[in-house]
Amino acid sequence: MQRRLAAVLAADVAGYSRLMGADEVGTLAALKSHRRDVIDPAIATHGGRIVKTTGDGILVEFASAVSAVTCAMAVQSEMIERNARAPLKIVFRMGINVGDIIVDGDDIFGDGVNVAARVENECEPGGVYLSDDAFRQVRGKTPFFFQDVGERTLKNIARPIRIHAVRMREDEAGPDVSIPAAAAGLRSILLDPSRPPLLPNKPSIAILPFQNMSGDPEQDYFADGMVEDITTALSRFKSLLVIARNSSFAYKGKTFDIKQVGRELGVRYVLEGSVRRAGGVVRITGQLIEAETGAHLWANRFDGALENVFDLQDSVARSVASAIFPQLISADANQAARKSPDTWDGYDHYLRGLALVRQRTLEGNRQAQAEFEKAMSLDSTFAPAYVQAAFCVHNRFWGYLVPFTEAERTEAIRRAVYALQLAPDHDSVLGISAYIIGNMNRELERGLALADQSLDLNPNLAQAWAIKGYLSALAGDLVVARHALDQATRLNPVDSGNVIGVLRGYLTASWVMESRDDCVAWAKKLISLYPEDVHALFTLNDAAILAGDASEAKRLLGRITELYPKLSKPFLRDMYLRYRKPEHQSVVEAAINRSGLPD
Repeated sequence: MQRRLAAVLAADVAGYSRLMGADEVGTLAALKSHRRDVIDPAIATHGGRIVKTTGDGILVEFASAVSAVTCAMAVQSEMIERNARAPLKIVFRMGINVGDIIVDGDDIFGDGVNVAARVENECEPGGVYLSDDAFRQVRGKTPFFFQDVGERTLKNIARPIRIHAVRMREDEAGPDVSIPAAAAGLRSILLDPSRPPLLPNKPSIAILPFQNMSGDPEQDYFADGMVEDITTALSRFKSLLVIARNSSFAYKGKTFDIKQVGRELGVRYVLEGSVRRAGGVVRITGQLIEAETGAHLWANRFDGALENVFDLQDSVARSVASAIFPQLISADANQAARKSPDTWDGYDHYLRGLALVRQRTLEGNRQAQAEFEKAMSLDSTFAPAYVQAAFCVHNRFWGYLVPFTEAERTEAIRRAVYALQLAPDHDSVLGISAYIIGNMNRELERGLALADQSLDLNPNLAQAWAIKGYLSALAGDLVVARHALDQATRLNPVDSGNVIGVLRGYLTASWVMESRDDCVAWAKKLISLYPEDVHALFTLNDAAILAGDASEAKRLLGRITELYPKLSKPFLRDMYLRYRKPEHQSVVEAAINRSGLPD
């Protein structure tokens, strides 16, 4: 094996699974024709070497980045003309990187190849995207125009990568020539200018400059700093695409329409807001808007004292980011649900699965797992789908009291471990895997370490704080548990799914502290949100027994057995006796023994 520096081009067909599902024979024939007539000749002309091909993809090595870009743009230009007269339209995405590669026979490997593939994954259909390393090699050496898309966190790439979009210069583009581009590197200029832009395959948001309502232009710095902090906080979520600050600030001081912003920046959602400072108090308001429809999805205000302005900025930024994140995921799932299922790709199935999970029903859980498994079958490298499918099995046991087989448990853990291999730096994958490995596989130390890794990457992820709190309670670290659960509550106090998880964590901690008043308070709050929660019902049943209220204990036991007729003491022992400390185990086991449930 040898190493060398090379320009690597990765390309694939946008929507390939959908095309194959609709017309397998026609798609393969069209792809073969494009390869024979356009792609292979262009590669040969520009000195490229085809390393390998897959069903819809191709990997090409060039000695020069200029040659790679010129070849890619020639292919995309020709494809526009061919698609204009073809009934079956094949649209390619292309990513180019310059980097060190490892050569093994005819194949190539290494970071230079991996980055090219990930840049291609980010690319809009019909476009050509470059890594920053590739851009530096071609800047000023081609007739093309480059626009900065911004820094992206790419799957399985340890460092952020800045990406640049390529297009023809406007004065060279005739009415029938079109290459995707954007005001911030995202907005596609298509053959039909009235056609809606193609959006990234993940929730996308731009945070616009906040209005300074203080009446003092000197306070602009505070409003601008607030936007920058929120942008940074949201960028920590690996599942979001956040437009860079410089692109969003192009709208500062200008009159604009939200729909226009969505089109020009290529985003589904826009956050706008205002800052008002008066005396020693500041009020920050924000509203999340769906760009295409103008619908307001979320609004809130944050008040604080200006004793430490930078602490306040950080606190508000984290609160806004944590509140918006579930709203964005939920809104994207609703959009996917409005599409025809036969057009769904892997990410659409994943979003549908998340929507089903939020129904908090056993049937919704089963359907969600099926959707995640469809997503896995369509994209075998999509780590969040693997970990969510595993999480469904976990939650059927702890949420709906459906026992899992040993085979199901083993497969769920395998999927969590595989998701970690696919995406070792994905905040949510780390957090959920922590839960599965720490609780389901009884590896508390490893689970806590994964939760900490998740929070190191994204301290704004409320779910990871809730998971750390629960696992810390099992480990007997009750001070840490309470702090983590308090953080989860502060970051996301509204989302019912998060609140239910946090309340169960508080219950887990309160039980082993033998804090009966706290146990009852948390259980009642949990029942108000989720009346069928067995953990809350079991807690209230035990409180009634200890208080000598036989009538209430009988009523609660009846409710438990009505909802969960197969529930028994052995089942509860398997579910609850996971504490690390023997004295904590004995507290809970005593409650199980006096519960009145069958042996």
